[in-house]
Amino acid sequence: MSGTAKPLADGAAGNAAFDKLKGRWQRPDGGYVLAIKSIAAGGAMDAAYYNPNPIHVAKAEAKRADATLQVFVELRAPNYPGSTYTLTYDQEHDQLRGDYFQAVERQTFKVVFVRMK
Repeated sequence: MSGTAKPLADGAAGNAAFDKLKGRWQRPDGGYVLAIKSIAAGGAMDAAYYNPNPIHVAKAEAKRADATLQVFVELRAPNYPGSTYTLTYDQEHDQLRGDYFQAVERQTFKVVFVRMK
């Protein structure tokens, strides 16, 4: 994530901002699911990824750039050797939007995750 991105401050205010990110998110273009279970005050996330079976999440974190919440997820599995999601929370539409870097093909795709009800 870029220059001004930083973990949210410790304490209740930081945790409250991160709460918006918790939940199950699905990519409508393929049914991929990102489940954000919990987020520590420093930004470390307990997250899972499914396609439709579980794919190992090597790293997951939330950050803030000014008033914007950002999510970074790195996948490590046989068909996902370092593929990453770099997403921004769109509060108006309650979506996660951003880039998916597909490591095997070395290509980046624009993606959207919608909250599952």
